[in-house]
Amino acid sequence: MKIMVGGTFDPLHDGHRLLIKRAFDLASPDGKVIIGLTNDTFANRKVHPIHPYNERYKDLVRCITSLNTDVPWEIEELHDQYGSSLDTDFDALVVSEETFPVGKNINHLRRERGKPCVEIHMIRCVLAEDGRWISSTRIWRGEIDIHGKIIQKEEKSE
Repeated sequence: MKIMVGGTFDPLHDGHRLLIKRAFDLASPDGKVIIGLTNDTFANRKVHPIHPYNERYKDLVRCITSLNTDVPWEIEELHDQYGSSLDTDFDALVVSEETFPVGKNINHLRRERGKPCVEIHMIRCVLAEDGRWISSTRIWRGEIDIHGKIIQKEEKSE
């Protein structure tokens, strides 16, 4: 199967790792995984700072390499939330609960273009120790680490 997944992946956390792993699990060695990585212009619309594209690219390559997979893959630069998903022939899209609406919109736009809909595989967002979603925003705020562990704030002594 040819699988697509996309994101900013900054910082790359356990939720992202699960999303990427699921994409590779769905693809077979004769399939392929295409990972869309937002470019700096598109990524900088986020509410928190973003590392440069080439740093995020290297982190993504390290994550994929750690999977020890035989599935072929490539990383494509995303200039918007759709990338090549509207015109490319592929079988399935892997999304999180948070990005599921984007997946539905991709299928809607594909239908409008006369393209077949693709399967949407949604993973549950990974929860931090406090039972809330692990998110890049929470990590940037210093609430949790990339594994969802609560970061204890040191109390200031007066």
